[in-house]
Amino acid sequence: MKPISRAACLAALIAASALCAGDAIARVFPFGPRTRSVNDLGNQYVPYHAYLWDLLHGRADGDLFVNWRSGFGSSLLPDLGTYLTSPFAPLVALFPRDEIDLAVYVITVLKVAAAGAAMAWLLLRLRPGRWWVAGALGGSYALCGWAVADGAHNPMWLDGLIAFPLLCLVGEWATAGRRPVLGALVVAVVWTANFYTAYMATLGAGLLLLARLSADSHTVRERLVALRRAALTTVLGMGLAAPVVVVVYFGTRHAYPGRNTVFSAVPWTDVLARLLPTTYSFGTPGIYVNTAALLLALTLPFNPAVPRRARLVLTVLVAGVVLSFQWGPTHLVWNAFSTPNGSAYRQAFVLCGLLVIAAWWSFAHGVPGLRPVLAASGLLALVAAGASFSTLVYAWSVPIALVGAVSGVVVLTVMAAGRPRRRVVACCAALLISVQVGQSAGTAALSGRLRLAHADDYAPWGARQSEQRDAVARADVWPRYRTEPGREQTVGNDPLLVGGQGAQYYSSLTSDVLSRTLTALGGGWTSRGRSVQSLDNQVTDVLFSVGARVRSPPDPYQRWNPPEGGTPVVTRREVPPLVTVRPAGPVPEFGASPFRNQEKLLGARVYTVPRIRPVKVRPAETHPGVTARITASCPAGSEAQLWAPHYSGTARLTDAGSATGPATASATASPTDPATVSATASATDPATASATASPTDPVTASATDPATVSGAESRTPVGRFRADYPVTKIASMQPLGTVPPSGRVTVELTPEDGGTIPDGALGCLDTGRLSESVHRLKATGATEVRVSGHTVTAELPPGARRTAVLAVPRIAGWRCATGSSAPRPAGTYLGLVAVPLAESPAPTTVRCDFRPPGLRVGALVGGASLLILLVLLARSGPRARSSRRKTRQGAPC
Repeated sequence: MKPISRAACLAALIAASALCAGDAIARVFPFGPRTRSVNDLGNQYVPYHAYLWDLLHGRADGDLFVNWRSGFGSSLLPDLGTYLTSPFAPLVALFPRDEIDLAVYVITVLKVAAAGAAMAWLLLRLRPGRWWVAGALGGSYALCGWAVADGAHNPMWLDGLIAFPLLCLVGEWATAGRRPVLGALVVAVVWTANFYTAYMATLGAGLLLLARLSADSHTVRERLVALRRAALTTVLGMGLAAPVVVVVYFGTRHAYPGRNTVFSAVPWTDVLARLLPTTYSFGTPGIYVNTAALLLALTLPFNPAVPRRARLVLTVLVAGVVLSFQWGPTHLVWNAFSTPNGSAYRQAFVLCGLLVIAAWWSFAHGVPGLRPVLAASGLLALVAAGASFSTLVYAWSVPIALVGAVSGVVVLTVMAAGRPRRRVVACCAALLISVQVGQSAGTAALSGRLRLAHADDYAPWGARQSEQRDAVARADVWPRYRTEPGREQTVGNDPLLVGGQGAQYYSSLTSDVLSRTLTALGGGWTSRGRSVQSLDNQVTDVLFSVGARVRSPPDPYQRWNPPEGGTPVVTRREVPPLVTVRPAGPVPEFGASPFRNQEKLLGARVYTVPRIRPVKVRPAETHPGVTARITASCPAGSEAQLWAPHYSGTARLTDAGSATGPATASATASPTDPATVSATASATDPATASATASPTDPVTASATDPATVSGAESRTPVGRFRADYPVTKIASMQPLGTVPPSGRVTVELTPEDGGTIPDGALGCLDTGRLSESVHRLKATGATEVRVSGHTVTAELPPGARRTAVLAVPRIAGWRCATGSSAPRPAGTYLGLVAVPLAESPAPTTVRCDFRPPGLRVGALVGGASLLILLVLLARSGPRARSSRRKTRQGAPC
């Protein structure tokens, strides 16, 4: 095996073993009882990989364009481009469906190992040297603080960890005028895998290329030619990735707006602390690369074996990147001109890569002698002294760092003393690598434990998810009607995990129209509107053709849920088809009352909304219990619904017999998301409220739905309200029970965190009128609905006129046609897809197709880039053959 291959294998082995060892020490899945599914890993990434498994095995309801499971029909390609276009992602298909958590973990380990191998390969391409040192430094890069603390729980970001050394290698090829086609393909793959971190990796690789060209003895013309080659390669590669990248870009334009954050640099003491092993904090840069590698990097400015210009340029580059992390304008450049939610140092892996390259540059030119090592030790001591003022440093952090520094000094001293024997070199390698693995494993273990202690977490796949999936599968007859996985969610993307076709949807690309439409109808959300929750309501079930609903007991894994037994129960309801016909006239507009909004979309008056006095409640400080009551009058036998989006606590309908149940809410704010931001109230949310919570915090509550014949209890959340923070979550409307014969409604409120109950919060549903509306919609609706991938075809009854409404949010990309007419952009009917029907002759067929916005533009750019690349390939072929022929002719006999 060649030295470069040995180095890559060693780096991969170090990275994989240290990461697994850290998880084993922390007793984290799959090495212990503690879950890895923290925050978005459990809420987004694992469910998306589960859906990819279904897609690859032909078991998904949609295709690459439409995901019929989430958000009542959402655009899938932008989500694929954001979470699942990594070359590693399809490996989930090799695992059993109920081992999806293990599949994601194995992919994570493989990505970390691949990043180490890529860095080791790059180092030996930059300059020859001892292969085991390159392998150890490659492992240092793969196990950097960013990788074990951030990347390991955001698997798609790890593609950026792999991308940085690969893009640096492309820069080397451009400098030498080699492999232009392969370079463009590499750029295309890394940008397709994860464009977000690929952008950061491209910036870092560009800076390194500029530094290399400045440090070497190139003429101005040679530098310009190299830059031109690198720019052309990068542009062509990005062009090849355009079909995915452009679609994701347009998806973000149509997404519900997230919060706007202002960058605030962390204290420099915390930055220095994150250079040391066994430190962790969400929101600080994870720039640890193990102490020996850091010591070697610090020798670069003082190592006389390295040419002076190279020392100066690379030292200035590393220092400049460090400073750029802490300055607002350059911070925005690193993050594509938008401060991210959560950690603002997602580009930290680039600095880790530059530190490792600096370490290799110092060693490969000549092992640093005593003076450089002493100078570097002094700098390391200053780092430790500055870090000691940070609260991120534990009592054991400095001693562990000292062990690594001493091992590094010993190895460098031995290696600098002439030509040591092979046995001595083997001992040095074993010492250095064992200390490196120990430090990195400890850092990974600490990061896993602290992240688990301070953030929301979710159980891996188990009996609960299996029972939910089986219950959904038994009831699912899509597209005759939808099967809703249920209000009592396990994670933020239950439909992706267990099947069905529900409202629940959590993505960075959750559409604006979906979030606002469901909010107007009384729905709830977390993550400031991007994690839409299921709405357990009879009227909305009718509106969205939800004919079966799974009602599960509360998730026993969540600590705020009371322990309850039971299994999921499926309840069924008569609903109209997916396509209905609405009367002529102007399209109504949503107002402030979700009850009236539901009626407008239904086309019938079914609610009594009594006037109540607004209530502001506070939790009892001494004796928890009922602190407020709401009283009103409603028709006897109607179903009481409570809409309290900014209330957290319990709501109980008294004197309602056995149909009445408590609605309990609880919420836990996540320490991983402490930043506060402003939120804009919509027309259905006129009150400006505030709350602090994790975007993935599943605030839970319970209520007995009278439609549940089997008596299963359904729990739904009530939003948390705190006057000193902006809104991060609101609660869904929830059923309270049947109004007693007296018609007197009394709702007892037991708040946990307080909140407000607005006027119009109580609605009493006339189920008889609702049944009449269902019969009317069925009589005038489609006689047959067919769904094939991203196409919906409906057969209408003869003489159907006015407007056909498809019970799907009108996200950008829908085009519809009637009869034999040409497709046109779909209309909208209160947020749903609408198709005007001609008066004469009346069409009997409606067809709607979905195409993700930006796909055509991306395909054109990708096709043009591919054509240019093929031309370059055709031109470079004869040149390469001619060069090889000349080489053979000039070779000595």
